[in-house]
Amino acid sequence: MHNERSRFLTLMLTLGLAFLYIPMVLLVIYSFNYSKLVPVWGGWSTRWYKVLFESPEVWEAVILSLQIAFINATFATMLGALAGIAMVRFGKFRGRTLFGGMLVAPLVMPEVITGLSLLIFFISLKELIGWPLERGFTTITLAHITFSLAYVAVIVQARLTGMGVSLEEAAADLGAKPFKVMSAITLPRLAPGLFSGWLLAFCLSLDDLVIASFVTGPGSTTLPILIFSRIRLGLRPDINALATIIIIFVAILVAIAAFIMLRQQRRELIDQQMAARGDV
Repeated sequence: MHNERSRFLTLMLTLGLAFLYIPMVLLVIYSFNYSKLVPVWGGWSTRWYKVLFESPEVWEAVILSLQIAFINATFATMLGALAGIAMVRFGKFRGRTLFGGMLVAPLVMPEVITGLSLLIFFISLKELIGWPLERGFTTITLAHITFSLAYVAVIVQARLTGMGVSLEEAAADLGAKPFKVMSAITLPRLAPGLFSGWLLAFCLSLDDLVIASFVTGPGSTTLPILIFSRIRLGLRPDINALATIIIIFVAILVAIAAFIMLRQQRRELIDQQMAARGDV
């Protein structure tokens, strides 16, 4: 019975992974297709990578998206970390339930509603105070921070809950000030969660199409908007090449995050073993 269950779970896992990754593998293969027609195989070639690298429109969109993603990830991580720490470490405070509900609202809110509400908000601000003068880089970045910090806050909350407070309490008992405890113990142990949250916010920004399409303006075309506009006009092989580069880039980021988290877990295990030996 146990063997049958294990085989069933293995089969389901294999089918699930195949469903997710076989399309990506096919996309990478067809990025080396010589033919102008995407579904028709015309032999191996790197011609579409050359076409892609010679396209200024694409690289302007890439640079804009990377700039927005970096700023968004940085500020979303800072704000999300503060919110997560407040929810876990500050205990019960007035308005905690409302604050927690507002914090996770962007996670369940449809992106169309979020994008529309932000568009109305920016239009109202322009009428009231004359800012922003036009929608573009600034409005897209603020919109991305708005929904990305919720994801970071959830990751930080989960990390803090799993960490416990024993080391922090021990440091406080030994006379460490709250700031010292936070900087020397809490933040280093929280670093993998912060880095994971930063990567998630970065990838969410690169991936966003719906919200960005509401709050963008002329001359501020992000990479997802560019890809979507080109697909509407018909599939082009250079889009496959661009998607392949994005897949490789994201895979590298995920590998770095996994390495950092694994290294941190090993350090924590060693610290726990040393502490146990000291107790004995």
